[in-house]
Order: sequence, then structure tokens, then C-alpha cells
Amino acid sequence: MKFQHRRSPTILIADRNPHVREFLGRELRAEGYEVRLAKNGREVLRWIYHYEPLDLVILDPDLPDASDGPLLEKLNDRIPALPVVVHAFGIDDAASYAGSLPVVFVEKAGNSIENLKKVVAEMLLKRRARQSQGEGEEKSPMHP
Repeated sequence: MKFQHRRSPTILIADRNPHVREFLGRELRAEGYEVRLAKNGREVLRWIYHYEPLDLVILDPDLPDASDGPLLEKLNDRIPALPVVVHAFGIDDAASYAGSLPVVFVEKAGNSIENLKKVVAEMLLKRRARQSQGEGEEKSPMHP
């Protein structure tokens, strides 16, 4: 399902494995998205606060130099908040996120790319609907 509207949504893919980053990037570009890549927590923060607007983050919970809670809290505190997909190997990884932060978990598996694409498209459509209703008006990504 290709995403169609004025500006292609921009997705940040943050994964410790360069092969996974590149694979996900190719697959999502083929769906019509703009894709940015990050290999560690420092690059994630740089992208979310200092570069062009992002629409969604796909996050590996085992990124180098990033403790899970604080990185997700920073993503959640961003204005406007970014939808986050935690892309991890097992349900145990997801359990640490289930409590306080609004994230969607997609398990990494041999055939998970189709599920990941579906989740990404749904999350972006919901975000677009909220923005068109005025709930998620674009603001500076920096806190006041």
C-alpha cells in the first residue's frame, strides 16, 4: 500500500544492524516514503531535533549508546510527538515499553516486513487525520 499525498512522509529507521537498516530503508522507500537512517541513540536525537521534520520513528531497542527509557521519553516529549514503532526480536523487549509510552511493537522475524509496512501506513494515516483536525499542528520540534 503506497502512501499518497502532498509530501511523502519521512521515516527515521534506527537499528544497530546496518543490514537491517538498509533493508528496511529499501522496503519503505519502495512504498513511497522518504527514509533517514540512524545507527545509535545520538543520531536519533540529532535527527529528531535538528534536521527536517520526521513523521515516524522505527526504533531498535538495542541501539548503541541509548538507554531505552530516556530515549523513548525524549521521543515522546518532542513537540509534536512522533509515532514510534519498536522493532525488536521478542515480546520480552516489548514489555519494558508497554507501561508508560505510546508505542507500537512489531516483532522482528523473517517475514515481519509486511506487518511493519502495514503498521507504519496505519500510524501515518492516523497522524495525518489528527493533524488535519488541528490536534497535531506542526510546531518547532524543539521544546519552548
